[in-house]
Amino acid sequence: MSNASPFLLHPTESKDTRSGFGVGLYEVGQNNDRVVGLCADLTGSLKMNAFRDAFPDRFFQVGIAEANMMGLAAGMTIGGKIPFTGTFANFSTGRVYDQIRQSIAYSDKNVKICASHAGLTLGEDGATHQILEDIGLMKMLPNMTVVVPADYEQTRQATHAIAGHHGPVYLRFGRPKVPVFIKPETPFELGKIQRLMSGENVTLVACGHMVWEAIQAAQILAKDGIQADVLNVHTIKPFDAESLIESVRRTGAVVVAEEHQVLGGLGGTVAQTLAKHHPTRMAHVAVEDQFGESGTPAQLMKKYGLDAESIVIKTRELLA
Repeated sequence: MSNASPFLLHPTESKDTRSGFGVGLYEVGQNNDRVVGLCADLTGSLKMNAFRDAFPDRFFQVGIAEANMMGLAAGMTIGGKIPFTGTFANFSTGRVYDQIRQSIAYSDKNVKICASHAGLTLGEDGATHQILEDIGLMKMLPNMTVVVPADYEQTRQATHAIAGHHGPVYLRFGRPKVPVFIKPETPFELGKIQRLMSGENVTLVACGHMVWEAIQAAQILAKDGIQADVLNVHTIKPFDAESLIESVRRTGAVVVAEEHQVLGGLGGTVAQTLAKHHPTRMAHVAVEDQFGESGTPAQLMKKYGLDAESIVIKTRELLA
């Protein structure tokens, strides 16, 4: 890769994506006094402390009352506020789906639903908290934008971007520290796929924590002469069909990697797009219709086949 690469080949630090959200929220709060924060008793976990301390009159601790938080947020938009809600991804979606559907999506309210501790990498808290269905739940809602950034820096960028976007947004991020590989100067545009590596043999499509795994897989495959086009789909909806189709027309094969159930997530969007516009050989790296369990993030990612090695294996099988 040249010096013009949009990512760092050798990241020097690791940070949690939830901290990227916390910094981004504080920054957008400084820039726009219509931004307000609401949290369901998880201010520290969502890294909303800096916003709370800087803007106490614009921060609302609602307690363990997630459904009420969504209703409050929807109401605040009527007065011109831009509410950012914060809790774990399981409680941000599954627990409050009715409120989101009726009061936010159906009404097209300008609420930013910000969800931490998503997927298996929540780790030791186990299956009850490791939601793997949330991307599917949220992308099916009309009017909803769905954003799954790849690292700390991109989560900070995404927080700025959704503050300027009018309409409901689901922003998904996580708990563990992961390599910070997106360069601060790399442009971020909602609804636009980022090409991180260029290749002619296979397209690797990934979102969230799986983007770094896809980059590592591409580097392993390159040693065998398999050159991968690596696409970072930080916006699941609206989906950038044009960029995906441009890539697969060149490569003729696609592998999707996501920290989500095999049903209903990014892979489903990719498959629908290709079936309609350009049928293509495809493989999918995701959780195979099962719940998670307690363990460290690294243990779980390996056991459930969500690491770079798993992407390499699926790619070789597909191309064989």
